[in-house]
Amino acid sequence: MSYIFKILNRNEIYSIIPMVQELSEENISNTVLETRFQEMSTQNYECAVVYDSKKLIGVTGLWYCTRHYSGKSVELDHVIIDKDYRNKGLGKEFMTWIENYVKEKGYEAIELNTYVQNYPSHKFYYNLGFEILGYHFLKKI
Repeated sequence: MSYIFKILNRNEIYSIIPMVQELSEENISNTVLETRFQEMSTQNYECAVVYDSKKLIGVTGLWYCTRHYSGKSVELDHVIIDKDYRNKGLGKEFMTWIENYVKEKGYEAIELNTYVQNYPSHKFYYNLGFEILGYHFLKKI
């Protein structure tokens, strides 16, 4: 099967909201997500997506920065593959596309977070060569 991988234009960013809402354990309203994505799109952020023809089936955010321990780095933000497309090699294909894309931009490392209880994702990322460096903490203020 042939999929389309691309970076969304800023004016297309709202098209990912339904898919992001599926992943979210919090009920974040469309209005709040629209505001956040609008702000994000003006920062060091891009959104990578996968389409099967015209159907959106995969999404992740790409946050760009330079870190003292890894150099020029991109952090993936919420990698989501439509449940009907999982376990078919699409995730690996998407990650390979992302790796090649960010290498071409001159980046040296890819980072990501995954929920502690999401065991299938841990195995997936291990198999792609990722290593666990620590825990991600959050405190809302």
